[in-house]
Amino acid sequence: MSVESVFPRLEPLLPRISKPVQYVGGELNATVKDWDAASVRWALMYPDAYEVGLPNQGVMILYEILNELPDVLAERTYAVWPDLEALMREHGVPQFTVDAHRPLKAFDLMGISFATELGYTNMLTALDLAGIPIHAADRTEDDPIVVAGGHAAFNPEPIADFVDAAVLGDGEEAVLEITEIVKNWKAQGRPGGRDEVLTRLAETGGVYIPRFYDVEYLPDGRIQRVVPNRDRVPYRVFKRTTMDLDAWPYPKQPLVPLAESVHERMSVEIFRGCTRGCRFCQAGMITRPVRERSIEGIGAMVQKGLEATGFEEVGLLSLSSADHSEIAEITKGLADRYEGTNTGLSLPSTRVDAFNVDLANELSRNGRRSGLTFAPEGGSERMRRVINKMVSEEDLIRTVSAAFSNGWRQVKLYFMCGLPTEEDEDVLQIAEMAKNVIRAGRQASGRNDIRCTISIGGFVPKPHTPFQWAAQCDPDTVDDRLRKLREAVNSDRSLGRNIGMRYHDGKPSLIEGLLSRGDRRVGKVIEAVWRDGGRFDGWTEHFSYERWTTKAAEALEPFGVDLAWFTTREREELEVLPWDHLDSGLDKEWLWADWQDALDEREQDDCRWTPCFDCGVCPAMGTDIEVGPTGRKLLPISPVGVGSPVKNPALTP
Repeated sequence: MSVESVFPRLEPLLPRISKPVQYVGGELNATVKDWDAASVRWALMYPDAYEVGLPNQGVMILYEILNELPDVLAERTYAVWPDLEALMREHGVPQFTVDAHRPLKAFDLMGISFATELGYTNMLTALDLAGIPIHAADRTEDDPIVVAGGHAAFNPEPIADFVDAAVLGDGEEAVLEITEIVKNWKAQGRPGGRDEVLTRLAETGGVYIPRFYDVEYLPDGRIQRVVPNRDRVPYRVFKRTTMDLDAWPYPKQPLVPLAESVHERMSVEIFRGCTRGCRFCQAGMITRPVRERSIEGIGAMVQKGLEATGFEEVGLLSLSSADHSEIAEITKGLADRYEGTNTGLSLPSTRVDAFNVDLANELSRNGRRSGLTFAPEGGSERMRRVINKMVSEEDLIRTVSAAFSNGWRQVKLYFMCGLPTEEDEDVLQIAEMAKNVIRAGRQASGRNDIRCTISIGGFVPKPHTPFQWAAQCDPDTVDDRLRKLREAVNSDRSLGRNIGMRYHDGKPSLIEGLLSRGDRRVGKVIEAVWRDGGRFDGWTEHFSYERWTTKAAEALEPFGVDLAWFTTREREELEVLPWDHLDSGLDKEWLWADWQDALDEREQDDCRWTPCFDCGVCPAMGTDIEVGPTGRKLLPISPVGVGSPVKNPALTP
C-alpha cells in the first residue's frame, strides 16, 4: 500500500521559516523509488542540519548501496531547525524524508549515523516528530527498527533506551545483511514479531541489541557485569570491517546540495584506518587496520564523481591522507589529468612529517593555493610524547619554512587543551611555537604578511583508546589555560598581530565526555535535557551548559553518581567499562599498556613499517593491513573536462 507524501502539508509552512530550500529535496543524483516495488525500506538520518548532514560520506554511501538493490528503497532525513519543528507540531506534520517526503513511521528501518554524541537530542526530536515512541521498549511491529551507527555507536549505552540496535564499524556489508534478515522475516509473515527479528539480527554477532543485555552495578556505582538475557544472543558483539575498498567504490553518484553546505566538493576516501597510534584518537583506533584504495580505483572514482556532479574540488579523504603509500603518484596523476581545467585537489589536515612541498605544489597546481593545515595537537614536546604524536618543533619549522619560501603565506595549526598530564606550561608553549612559525615565515619569504592561526579544542577521552581510563580536565582549568595562552600570544605585538586564535570553551567538551563514556544511566540525562528543549547541542548558539548540568544532577542523583563521576574521575585498570562487551578488535590489555606508556612519556611506532605491536585487531578481525605500493600510474584521460565524453582511465604498470 502506497504511502502519501506529506509535502502538501509541509509546503505552506516553508515561507515562514529560514532556509526552506533544505527541506524540498530533488538534489542532483538523489533517488526516488516506487514504494510498492520495495520489500524493505530504509530511512537514513544524519542527526544534524541539512548543511552538515548532506555531505556526510557514510550516509551517502549507504544510500547508494541500498538503492542499487531493485527491491530495496532508501531515503534521507535530517534534523529540522526549531522554527520548522514548532510549525510541524502545530500543524501535525510528521518527520519526513527529503527525497519523497514520506513519513518516517512508514519505513521498516531507521538508520542513524552518529559522528558525534552531541546529536543524541536531535534523534529524540526526530523520533517524537515521526510518532515513533522514543523508548525502544514501547515500539511495536508497526514502528521502524532504529539502528545506530557511526563512531559514537562504539559506545551506544547512553542511548540504549532509545535505539533498537547498533552496528559497530563499517556499514557497507552490514546494511545488506540487516536488509536480508528483515526481508526474509517479512516474507515469512513476521513470525515472533519484533522480538524475533531483533533476535535474528543479534545472532549474526555483528548487530548489538541493547535490550537483550542486562547491566548489573556494584554498590559504588561501577558496573559489575553486562550479560545476555536470552539464549540466542552472543556475549560479545564484533565490529564490521570492509576489507577490499576497491570492491566498494562509493559514492559513484555523489549528491549535490541545493542549499549551501559545510563541504562544497566531491570527496573520495583514499584509505580507511590509521596505525599512527595517536592515543587520543578514537577514529584511528576503531578503524584499524589500514586498508588502501588502489591508485586506479581512486582515479576511476574521481572521474565518475566529477562527471556526475560538476564539482570543481576533489577532497582526498582519510584520517591521514598523506600517509597513503602512493600519495605522490596519486596527486601527480590527478593533477596531470585535470591540468587546464578548474578542478582542484585538497587534502584534509596533513601530518608535518608526511608533508613535502612537491606534494603541496601538485595539490595546488590546478586550484587555489590555500593555507596549509597541520595538527601538532600538543603544545610541548613532552605532551606530544604523551599522546604519541611524534612531531618535533624543528620538523614543523623546517616544513613551514619550505612552504613559505615556495609562496605560501598562511598556516593553520590544530591543538588540544586538557590532555592527560598537561600543565599550564605545556599549553603556553603553543604561543612560542606560533611565534617561531611567524619568525621562520618572515625569514624564509622575506615578507611580513605571514599568518598563523592556532585552533584549539578541548580534549575528550574516548572509548576504545588508551585514554579511556583518563580523568577529563574540568572546564574551568581548560578555560584558564586558554586565557593565559591568549595573553602569551599577545605579549609580543609585532608577532601577535599575525597570529589568530580560535578556541572552544571547555563546557561543551565536558558534556561530550559524559555522553562518550557514559552508561545506560546517562540516557535519563539525555531525555531530561531533550524534554527541557535541548536541540542542536553541537551548535554553540543552541547549547546550554546550565541545562545539561542541572538535568544531569537531577537525573543521576538517584543512582548515587554525578557528572564528575563520569567525566573527571580516573578509571582503574580492572574496572568494567560500559563498552567492554563491544569488541572493536583492540585488546584491552594492550590499550592499558599503551596508557601506561603515555604516563611514562614513551612513544610507539607506526606498525605499518615496524613489527606488530599486538594491538589485537588483525587476528581478532581475521584481517590484515592492506597497503601498496602497486607501482601503477594514472595516465591522462582524453579529452579532459568535466561533462565531456571521456575514455576509461588508462593505466600502465
